Amino acid sequence: MDVPHAADSPPPVSNASANAETDSSWWLSALRGSGAIRDDALRRLHELLLRVAIRETRRRGPAAGIGGPELDDLAQQAAGDAMVAVLAKLDTFRGESRFTTWAYRFAVLEVSSKIGRHYWRRPAVRLEAEEWERLPTRFGVDPSGYAQQRDLFEAVRRAVDETLTDHQRGLFVAIVVNGVPLDALVDRSGLSRGAIYKAICDARRKIRAFLVANEFLDDVPAAARRGEGAGS
Repeated sequence: MDVPHAADSPPPVSNASANAETDSSWWLSALRGSGAIRDDALRRLHELLLRVAIRETRRRGPAAGIGGPELDDLAQQAAGDAMVAVLAKLDTFRGESRFTTWAYRFAVLEVSSKIGRHYWRRPAVRLEAEEWERLPTRFGVDPSGYAQQRDLFEAVRRAVDETLTDHQRGLFVAIVVNGVPLDALVDRSGLSRGAIYKAICDARRKIRAFLVANEFLDDVPAAARRGEGAGS
């Protein structure tokens, strides 16, 4: 499950309902109840999940090429699916965190999963120039060290296009470049974590080999060279 960063927290609720909405026992009792009390809890839960979904889609959507009405629709779908999941799993809540924090994670995961689908529909996605420019440093290359940076960016682009399979390219672009959570790809692809890790490692190895062969990288990583120097 895609767990939010420590700096993230559920959106604040109004002062009037803060005590009730942060009380886990209130949530469990109300959602398991009936009548007006349950209806009120369902409304509050959906509002919470929708706030989370909107924030997450606005944060992650643009990098996935999603915007406008499609982004709003994705947030609504994620909130609805998260609510169904929360209600179906009430009995699994163990009180290790506040109920709202627990429910918040379902919305984050749903957004991650739905955004992840876009990469599987577009396995050969091509990156914009500014996205390509993030890549060299991830292979031990310092773009500032080259007078012709465009040559380096084009080399990385060619390595991704020419040396990776569609499967590797889709995973590499999703995880390494655009930061799609691993859980999203595991959830939607049916692949194991180990299989995805292996594909990413193989992709990195191929890209690095291409950069070495084209003299953008030394055969020995800089970190290894520093280690050798320190021991001499």
